[in-house]
Amino acid sequence: MRTRTVENYVDVPAAAAAVWERVTHPDGINHEMRPWMTMSMPRRAAGMTVASLPLGQPIGRAWLRLFGLVPFDFDHLTVVEVETGVRFLERSTMVTFRRWEHERTLTPVAGGTRVHDRVTLQPRLPIPGLAVVLSRVVDAFFKHRHRRLQEHFAVR
Repeated sequence: MRTRTVENYVDVPAAAAAVWERVTHPDGINHEMRPWMTMSMPRRAAGMTVASLPLGQPIGRAWLRLFGLVPFDFDHLTVVEVETGVRFLERSTMVTFRRWEHERTLTPVAGGTRVHDRVTLQPRLPIPGLAVVLSRVVDAFFKHRHRRLQEHFAVR
C-alpha cells in the first residue's frame, strides 16, 4: 500500500507561546478546520489539549464532521510525542487511513512563528492512485488550515 507525505508551513505573526496555546487547544484546531470540517475530542479527553493528553495511549474516537455536522470518519487519536511549546507528533489510524501521522513544529522567526506540518498517510483501500488523490486533498486542507491560523493572529 502506498504511503505519501505532505509538508506545509506558514509564518504566523505571533509569539510561539501564543501559537502553541492556539494550535493544541480543541477550539483552535476546529477554527483552523472550519468551515469544511470539525473534530470532536474523545470523551476521555474532555477538557484536555493535544499537549496534555497521555502519550502513546489511544484516547478514543475523535469524530470528523463534514461542515461541522455530518460525521464521515473518526481518528483513533494517539499523541506519541510532545515537546511543550515546540512540537507534537500524532500517530493514529482512521477509517480511511491505515496510517495517519501528523507532526506540527513551531519555530520562532523574525516577526512571529513558523508553523510546519508534516503529514504521512496511507489509505486503507488498495485503489490505484488513491494515495496520490488523498495526499492532494490533505495538502489543500493544510494550506486552508494555515490561512485560517495566519488570519486569526493577523487580526489581533
